[in-house]
Amino acid sequence: MAGLGLAASAFPLRAGRALAAAGEARTSVTADEALGKLKAGNARYVTSPEVCAADLQKRRDEVAESQAPWATIVGCSDSRAPPELLFGGLGVGEIFVARNPGNMVDTTTMGAVEYGAAVFGVPLIIVLGHERCGAVTAALQAVDQRPKEPAGVQGLVKLIEPGLPKDLPRDPAEERLRAAIEANVRWSLKQLATLPEAKKILEERKTLLVGAYYELSTGKVKFLSD
Repeated sequence: MAGLGLAASAFPLRAGRALAAAGEARTSVTADEALGKLKAGNARYVTSPEVCAADLQKRRDEVAESQAPWATIVGCSDSRAPPELLFGGLGVGEIFVARNPGNMVDTTTMGAVEYGAAVFGVPLIIVLGHERCGAVTAALQAVDQRPKEPAGVQGLVKLIEPGLPKDLPRDPAEERLRAAIEANVRWSLKQLATLPEAKKILEERKTLLVGAYYELSTGKVKFLSD
């Protein structure tokens, strides 16, 4: 994983200068404000999901020429975990999202994180795992030496396995899976915090990096720093 940031790093930085020159907006929202907005949005989603609707036509017109997202979210491809909805029905142009199975940090994801920071000045990066994650389940099955998955899934599993601790609980199965999912979130956080370009973003731009776990059954997002 050590070289993943290198291929993506030059493009976002050059693109950042070009878009800034073209008048692309940068957010004025701070990291603490962004985190507060996400927490308040999730609380709204849990207690009053029926009010989580945005005026999409009006917002679409507002951001048609430029955007200024205030958070980057690295999430899973799972159809049940769309960040825009579970954080309170966010509108168009508010969050910059990179999704892949298992919320992993690969070259494309790293490029998105760098792009969000370099171009838009995004102050907050969230790695969002979720309950019953299929990618992490497949990784646990590989650890337990169960039947192999298709080749594409095996490649994904190999990225997840190094982040699974040896002392995961054996039983009950749900507790074991949740511990593995949270460990996978922390593994992605570690990748983001240690890759050269990401480290520069975190240190120089004072960007906040936070892990989170979404409960499918309750709608609640647990921030791992809480």
